[in-house]
Amino acid sequence: MATYTLINNDFIPATEASVLVTDLALYRGYGIFDFFKTIDSAPVFFEDHLDRFYNSAAEMRLPVDKSQDELKAMIFELMKKNDIANSGIRITLTGGYSPDGYAIAKPNMIITQQPLTINNDVKGIKLITHSHQRQLPHVKTLDYLMAIWLQPKVAEKGVDDILYYSHGIVRETPRANFFIVTHNNEVITTANNILKGIVRKNLLTIPGNGFTISERDITLDDLRQCKEAFITSSTKNVLPVIEIDGRVISGGAPGEVSVELGWKLSEIHR
Repeated sequence: MATYTLINNDFIPATEASVLVTDLALYRGYGIFDFFKTIDSAPVFFEDHLDRFYNSAAEMRLPVDKSQDELKAMIFELMKKNDIANSGIRITLTGGYSPDGYAIAKPNMIITQQPLTINNDVKGIKLITHSHQRQLPHVKTLDYLMAIWLQPKVAEKGVDDILYYSHGIVRETPRANFFIVTHNNEVITTANNILKGIVRKNLLTIPGNGFTISERDITLDDLRQCKEAFITSSTKNVLPVIEIDGRVISGGAPGEVSVELGWKLSEIHR
């Protein structure tokens, strides 16, 4: 099925969509994006994602020439044209066609939509740690250099992803926030020098049933002693972690608190 991509004000067949090679996104990797999913043609946490998109744009000094209501209308028009019930929609804002390959120019806005398979498999994933601190971590930039550079190591170790830490404090995975569950059933998510995800934000509002949820630093020692661990993102929802650096967590199966929070978050979607 042919789909459309929105570039600035124009709906263009996805196979023909393009920007010039002088765009700072290509030339210097300068730009931001946000990504949200639709379930049964309904955007999930739509307002939260738009708020973060505008905040990221402002932090990166990239002007958005559309109001939030105008942008929403354009996205709904794209959804109507593409008619994909379960999808992932990405809004990218580039550094624009820089006259000298360095200065910020008028940004290009690119909005794409692709089918998205909703995966309810919660078998769990394996992580390895790596010392790294992302630049401008509170902004959803285009910079995934370290994550991509580490992919051969991920494959070599037979794991699913990387968990960053810096100065002994756990941060995040390249595309998800990280949580642990202590033996006292305290659910803790990393607090500083991370991108605070939308699923993370909404998970923090869920009332506990025999557990508490809080934000604070997670040390590497906390990591080695946790009872459960999981990650959260728009595509992964709540995904249990069953091994970190070879240490099996929760008996190698999804923990009870992780599974319960996954179900509770799914209820918010509906």
